[in-house]
Amino acid sequence: MLEPISPNPESDAKLAYSQGMVVRGETRTLYISGQVAADAAGQVAPDFEGQVRQVWTNLIGVLSAANMKVTDLIKVTAFLTDTKDFPVYVKLRAEFLSGHKPTSTLLVVSALARPEWKIEVEAVAVSTSG
Repeated sequence: MLEPISPNPESDAKLAYSQGMVVRGETRTLYISGQVAADAAGQVAPDFEGQVRQVWTNLIGVLSAANMKVTDLIKVTAFLTDTKDFPVYVKLRAEFLSGHKPTSTLLVVSALARPEWKIEVEAVAVSTSG
């Protein structure tokens, strides 16, 4: 069972993430490598919004292959290459998470491994079912 931890319930309710997450019972843990905006054919969207959508599509594909879903995510770490992209990322992240609030870290870095990549997201998921 996943239990969000909120040391300040009133102010934490406004956050798009949980301050902590306790995992109880027998579980399966999935560590998801950093997902970039390349699709199965290796194509990368030229715009940031398209890249965010592809990154989350790729991440959800890994979850699905492990018989998990977005609500099994307990930790998400995002790397952006430009601070101006933050509002778009937050909006699309919320769209893909549909109200789920895993713990989160967001970093702005000078570059990713390939110059066309504007975002990378890694995650950890825990499932309490088989």
